[in-house]
Amino acid sequence: MKDNFSHRASIYAQYRPGYPGELFEYIMRFVRAKNLAWDCGTGNGQSAKTLGNYFEKVIATDISQKQIDNAYQAANIFYAVEPAEQTSLADKSVDLITVAQAIHWFNFEKFYAEVNRVAKPGAIIAVWTYSLIQISKEIDDIISEYHFKTLENFWDPERKYVDDGYAGIPFPFAKIGTSDFNIEVNWSLKELEGYFNTWSALQKFIAANSFSPVNELVNKIGQYWGNSEKRQIFFPVHLKLGIIE
Repeated sequence: MKDNFSHRASIYAQYRPGYPGELFEYIMRFVRAKNLAWDCGTGNGQSAKTLGNYFEKVIATDISQKQIDNAYQAANIFYAVEPAEQTSLADKSVDLITVAQAIHWFNFEKFYAEVNRVAKPGAIIAVWTYSLIQISKEIDDIISEYHFKTLENFWDPERKYVDDGYAGIPFPFAKIGTSDFNIEVNWSLKELEGYFNTWSALQKFIAANSFSPVNELVNKIGQYWGNSEKRQIFFPVHLKLGIIE
């Protein structure tokens, strides 16, 4: 499992979007018991925060101590610095396993072995990612060019799984049909800039070129931003949902 975000943990916590309540409501339809949830690759606890409203206890793990240091705190959420592939969770103890925007960094075979070890029979696994943001055709085209051309050589190979909406992720579980979801935010151009600064490929670009391309990107977007301080922004969410036998 790679750690590409420790050095930007505080910015990540501030500028990464949360996940829609409708997504969790849909997942919960299939969960039999709500004693223990495991949020794997929790980052700053974006999913753990919501899971805490449903479960008696949430174990949230990540390999980054800095991410966890910036995580949301609650009495029933317990954080641990542990890899996805080897945790301290008890055998057959977990009712729901969630992985938000992180499974593409895991060793799939070892992670799924751990999933099968800790999950109760009939437990649910839910993994999801979100695509490039959607604002308007003109702005979307600028962001697409930036992502696929400017940063083309700086993305980790695992990024391909995100770009195809997790279609290529191995998922050896009894699949449950899913619905379409969107993350919706109202952001200023400054907030959008903050989000761009969390991208993992950006840090590699800066290291190689000694400057950030974000300023030029934001200037191009600004030409089409309009008069409103904030604009509605959509992140299409791609969910894989399964039953662990």
